[in-house]
Amino acid sequence: MTTFEELGIKKPILEGLEEMSFKKAFPIQEAAIPVLLSGNDVIGQAHTGTGKTAAFALSILQNVTPKNGIQGLILAPTRELAIQITNEMRKFAKYTGIKAATIYGGQGMQIQFDALRGGVEIVVATPGRLIDHIKRGSIKLDKVKYAVLDEADTMLDMGFIDDIKFILGRTPKEKVMSVFSATMPPGIVHLCEQYLRRPKEILLDEDELSIEGIDQSFLTIRDRDKSKYLIDFITENKQGQTIVFCSTKQRTRLMASILYRRNFNVVAIEGDMSQHKREKSMSRFKRGLADVLVATDVAARGIDVPEVALVINFDVPRQELIYFHRIGRTARAGGKGKAITLVSYSSIGIFEQIRKITKVEMTDLNKKMGIEINVPDPLKIEEGPRFVRHTSKPRYSSKFSRSGSTSSRFGREGRFRGRRYNGKGQHRPRNNW
Repeated sequence: MTTFEELGIKKPILEGLEEMSFKKAFPIQEAAIPVLLSGNDVIGQAHTGTGKTAAFALSILQNVTPKNGIQGLILAPTRELAIQITNEMRKFAKYTGIKAATIYGGQGMQIQFDALRGGVEIVVATPGRLIDHIKRGSIKLDKVKYAVLDEADTMLDMGFIDDIKFILGRTPKEKVMSVFSATMPPGIVHLCEQYLRRPKEILLDEDELSIEGIDQSFLTIRDRDKSKYLIDFITENKQGQTIVFCSTKQRTRLMASILYRRNFNVVAIEGDMSQHKREKSMSRFKRGLADVLVATDVAARGIDVPEVALVINFDVPRQELIYFHRIGRTARAGGKGKAITLVSYSSIGIFEQIRKITKVEMTDLNKKMGIEINVPDPLKIEEGPRFVRHTSKPRYSSKFSRSGSTSSRFGREGRFRGRRYNGKGQHRPRNNW
């Protein structure tokens, strides 16, 4: 592996890297930094945990002049990722005199005005709030030398494409630009064709899909049984902190509540939380004041906590590469970690797709723990807390009378046995997960 000194990084930046114990470049850094320093654009396909932040951050710091306006612009999809990038940038720039500011929605404008008035050379921003500043005249991008789109596919999914075009239209045509993305959907490809000049492609090596250093395993069980095994796995984790990924905001809140009632020191991050609560949760987790973080995918972008020893996928992600984003939250910077995926019967198909592109052998916990897989009748496909019946014929559980009489199906308080009755002619599903 190449050292940062061999890549030509300046001494003040090297001093910051040495303080962080960064000595040798990761493959993405070794490939991207020379290209960016030579003034060429880059398309980098890389998942989380590969060191891509340093790849573009060091290249910007190398050629930014202190006290000469905003020269570096980094766009990120979420406030958490923007904050993480800024924190890393400040560590790299500690001995350079270069300042960076984070611009994101949910924080008071006055705080950001004060930071900008102090003079910054690099802005790390989410698109919406940056546009607010551009329209107010508090940020001008006419001196930008370097522009970065980080996790571009996520920004595309979140509907930021028009905002990105508006922002890039306010930057000089002559600049070095890089786009980093885990996947390359057509929208990102078209954006690169429009704004990048003869870019060098640095694509994810398929071998990296193994995510070295992570012990990956899975357990196939009924959805209603997931919480029991989740609690068991977290209890057994004595090596460090745990992150639990859920598919929805509602699921995230529910699991955090269940763990809290079981006396786990848990915090949660999901999209409906206020910025203050999200920052408070992240701060507690990063400082080690909470042992478990429960999060959704988008809300968890930007989580970088070295002590995370275990990642649990409570729900199987719907896209294969999101799986690698998730489990990459452990084994950071070459460390070791574990990832366990709880596979409900309805998610077996998508998980098999994930296993096909994973380049390491996963441990089958069903075999290891002696837990039998009992996939139900195809007409009863388990989704979440109850069975969704795909049939036009009435089907009855053995505990229900086939006569369908009210007396046999409802208790004294109007409660439907097996599903809750809300008194308005509607059945409310029982929360069995």
